[in-house]
Amino acid sequence: MTRSPDPAARHVAFDWGGVFTVGTFDGRSTARLAERGGLPVGRVRQSYFQHVHQLEVGAWTLPQFWEVLAAETGLTLTYPEFEALYLGSVHDNDLMYTTLAGIPAGVRVGLLSNNYPVVSDHLRRDPRFARFDALVFSNELRQKKPHPDAFAALANAMGVPAARTAFVDDVEENVAAARAAGFHGLLYHHDRHAEFEGELAEWLGRPVPSGP
Repeated sequence: MTRSPDPAARHVAFDWGGVFTVGTFDGRSTARLAERGGLPVGRVRQSYFQHVHQLEVGAWTLPQFWEVLAAETGLTLTYPEFEALYLGSVHDNDLMYTTLAGIPAGVRVGLLSNNYPVVSDHLRRDPRFARFDALVFSNELRQKKPHPDAFAALANAMGVPAARTAFVDDVEENVAAARAAGFHGLLYHHDRHAEFEGELAEWLGRPVPSGP
């Protein structure tokens, strides 16, 4: 039998890029694509950022995105080569994964990420993601942060009140939107991880051990 969450407990939800990664996934992937293709990174980024919204809201598949990107930039990789390079551009923030593993039982843990087809599936297969109780990806929701609907979907998926949940993001605009939606907002930067752990422990009202 699944127990209902303790109404007095506090919980936490996270962004992914810039929180569970060091630096942005987009910046790293475009730099690697430019290097692989021998192209100026500015050319790749101009096309990439013009169209990446189509991925974030699930309007395009990743192969469709690649077809447009390749045509506009002159990149000549095959799609399988692109996908492997793209997924390989994730630079994990190991400290945050250690923190995730140490979050005490009884605390519900969620994720709200502006993300992309294939990448979201890749993350779901990561065994470390088993600690999450709720995963909300913009490409599946068809709405991205900082829109209020994204935060409403997160609260619904977690099954606990927003007022009892901290939301962790590396972008101030998203933290402000989370607060407006009733969450307790925590702004994150990997250079101040120890300070963040203290803030999280204070919010939860209990220590956060360093992993299992």
